[in-house]
Amino acid sequence: MPKRIPLFSLVVLLGLCSVSQPVRGQALLPYTLQLDANELEQQGLSLTQDAVQLARFQQYELAMQRVQLATQLAPKRYQTWFLLGSLYVQTKKLDKGIEALQQARRLEPKEAAILFSLGSARFQKADYTGAVADLQAGLKIKPDVPEALFDLGNSYYKLNRFPEAIAQYQKAVAKEAKFWPGINNIGLVKYESGDVTGAIAHWQRAIAIDTKAAEPLLAMAVAVYAKGDAEQGLKFGEAAIRLDNRYADLDFLKENLWGSRLLGETKKFLQTPRIQATIAKSQEQPAQQ
Repeated sequence: MPKRIPLFSLVVLLGLCSVSQPVRGQALLPYTLQLDANELEQQGLSLTQDAVQLARFQQYELAMQRVQLATQLAPKRYQTWFLLGSLYVQTKKLDKGIEALQQARRLEPKEAAILFSLGSARFQKADYTGAVADLQAGLKIKPDVPEALFDLGNSYYKLNRFPEAIAQYQKAVAKEAKFWPGINNIGLVKYESGDVTGAIAHWQRAIAIDTKAAEPLLAMAVAVYAKGDAEQGLKFGEAAIRLDNRYADLDFLKENLWGSRLLGETKKFLQTPRIQATIAKSQEQPAQQ
C-alpha cells in the first residue's frame, strides 16, 4: 500500500521548492518561498474529491491518506474535516471521527449533514442522548431528511422513549411513503410495547413496499408463529431466510434493533427443525452483502 506523501514532499512535487543546494562554505543568501495559500487550498480540495471517489469503491485506507493531507492543505475548509470524520466513522474509528466532525462543525455550524453524521457516530458509541441532541440540531436546519428522522427515532427507541420513536418514524414515512425501514421499526417498537397486532400490520405494510425485504418478513413470521399459526409462520420464515440468511443470526438482529421480547421468540423460532434445515441449506450460498 502506498505510503502517505508528507506535506514537504508534496510541496516539492508541486515545484515550490526547486532552489539548488549551496556549495559547502558558501554564505546562504536569504530567500523566502512564496507559497500560494489559495493554490494549496485548492490542491487540498482536489485531494478531497479523489478521496470521495476512492471511498465509493470502499478503498478507505487510500481515501484516508488523501483526506488527511487535505486537512493540512485546506485546514479552514469544513469539507476536508467532514470527509475525514465520515471516513473514520465508516471504518469504526468513532472517537477520531467525532473529533474531526466537531472541527467541521466549528468551521461550518449551519451544515446539517455534519450534525447528522455526528448523531450517527454517537449512536454507534451508544451515546443515545448525545445522538438525539445532534440529530435534533441538524433537523432544525434541514427538517425534511427521512434518514435523519429515522436515526432520531432509533435513538429514542434505544432510550425506551417509544412514543417519541414512533413519532419520528412516522415523520420519516410521511416525507417518503416508500421508506419501509421506518414502517418496519414502528413494528419493532409496537411488538416490544405488547401490541402484536399493530406490529404485524406494520410489517405487512413494509413487505408490500419491498417484497425482497427479509427483515419485516422474518419479524412477521416470528410473531405469527408465536401467536399459534405455526405453518404460516414457518412458511414466512423459510422465505425470509432464503432472501437473506444473515437474519438467522441473533447478534445481527440485535444490531438491527430487535428488542428483547422479539429476540426471545426468534430464538425459539430459529431452533425449529424446518427453520434449522432452511438455515443449513442457505449457508451453502454466500450471505447477501
